[in-house]
Amino acid sequence: MPIVSVITNVTPEKTTATQSCKHLQSKRRDKTDEKTFIKKTSLLSRHENDLWVDISTKRLQSTRLGALYDGSQFKGVQKCGSNKYNVVVDIQASSLCHVDLAASKISGYLNIEGLTSECPELTTFFEGEIIGPQYSFLTRKWQAQQSIDVLHWGRFPSFEPYISIFNNDDFVYDPYNNDFIYMRWKERFLVPDHRVNNVDGASFAGFYYICYQRSTNEIKGFYFYFNNHEWYQQLILEHVEERAFGSFEFR
Repeated sequence: MPIVSVITNVTPEKTTATQSCKHLQSKRRDKTDEKTFIKKTSLLSRHENDLWVDISTKRLQSTRLGALYDGSQFKGVQKCGSNKYNVVVDIQASSLCHVDLAASKISGYLNIEGLTSECPELTTFFEGEIIGPQYSFLTRKWQAQQSIDVLHWGRFPSFEPYISIFNNDDFVYDPYNNDFIYMRWKERFLVPDHRVNNVDGASFAGFYYICYQRSTNEIKGFYFYFNNHEWYQQLILEHVEERAFGSFEFR
């Protein structure tokens, strides 16, 4: 029994010593692995043949074209003969109103004051096509033939270089690298009651030929409706400066 007692007292000490040694070795391995990891991931320790991941050229796709972005607002007037009507265009950041550059589309609300005595203020929801890879200058709808397109696009001085080539099969306008962005805005329905499709003294059966200039943040447009007795009703808008950052990117 005394011998057994001695062995019992010695064994735990050896076991504890062994475990302590293993623990120290484990710590040394962890520190070694950590140093190796830091060395491998440090930019200063990379070798010539190591693979690089260049994040300087990686960018999120832009969600704006100048002042055309979710939450943007423009104010101005629409001229109809000798009359002027106050206009506000809102591109609200929502599932309904937004700028979708991937689809070359834009949508928002157009508010006009004093157009009719029955409705002193009218608001319509519109959808827009951004001229570029997905939409050409040729409308081919809404009663707008090529001759109508020429007459209306031609009223923008900036369109002059494209008059003779805009109908060519190989011509594609680049809205991303030009100062002028061309669009078509089509009013879809009255807000808030989308069931109303006709108002005496007002019409939204036509559409707007639009030109936005990035360097000035101004929009000019001409309304076209084939049955309208007065063509070329002009839209003139200026961007309302934002009070917060539109977007930013961490690098």
